[in-house]
Amino acid sequence: MIDLREMNERVIAEFRANGRHGDGLPTLLLTTTGARTGRRHVTPMLFLADDDRYVVFAANGGAPGHPDWYRNLIAEPSVEVEADGEAFAAHAVEITGAARDRLFAKQAKAFPRLAEHQAKTSRPFPVIALKRV
Repeated sequence: MIDLREMNERVIAEFRANGRHGDGLPTLLLTTTGARTGRRHVTPMLFLADDDRYVVFAANGGAPGHPDWYRNLIAEPSVEVEADGEAFAAHAVEITGAARDRLFAKQAKAFPRLAEHQAKTSRPFPVIALKRV
């Protein structure tokens, strides 16, 4: 069985050492503040570039519940992003409606596994825009 925490730690270390994840996929590191603990949490994830913002998808592997990072940024939308060779403060905003559907479809076309994960659950995956502040 894969230890997700251990895998994420390896991805984070590789990303910070090389400025990217070795598989070449568009990856960023998102730092959120724990809603209950106030501790900082770093999560690697795929993103979709959309104009001047980074868009991420709260898929959680198709699990029935939202990922922790999503709950954290809803509670505190001020986040930090490491992407494209730089680190910066950003503000997280959930995208809804037709804009959400368009971005989800675009990402699912590029990464079919996203649609596979969505098919595992009735929970619509939140789509989040990260905009530099």
